[in-house]
Amino acid sequence: MKVNIGIGNALIRITCGLTLLAWATAKMVKRPWRDSYLMVAMLAAMKVAEGITRFCPLTAIFEKYQQAEEKQEEAIANPT
Repeated sequence: MKVNIGIGNALIRITCGLTLLAWATAKMVKRPWRDSYLMVAMLAAMKVAEGITRFCPLTAIFEKYQQAEEKQEEAIANPT
């Protein structure tokens, strides 16, 4: 797994993720029957994990798509 986000981005993801996780957990204590809070907690935990590992799967997919698109453009420009 290759690092694909910077330190600043990772710190922001960890901070926002922990904030959302604390909020969702507090809401789940009051209203445990609401599934939306559980979903927010899972997404927040995912952001914390992305910040800790400094790897974002969506960024990796986007970069891979960009590289494939550049190769196609290069193949069209230089037909050999």
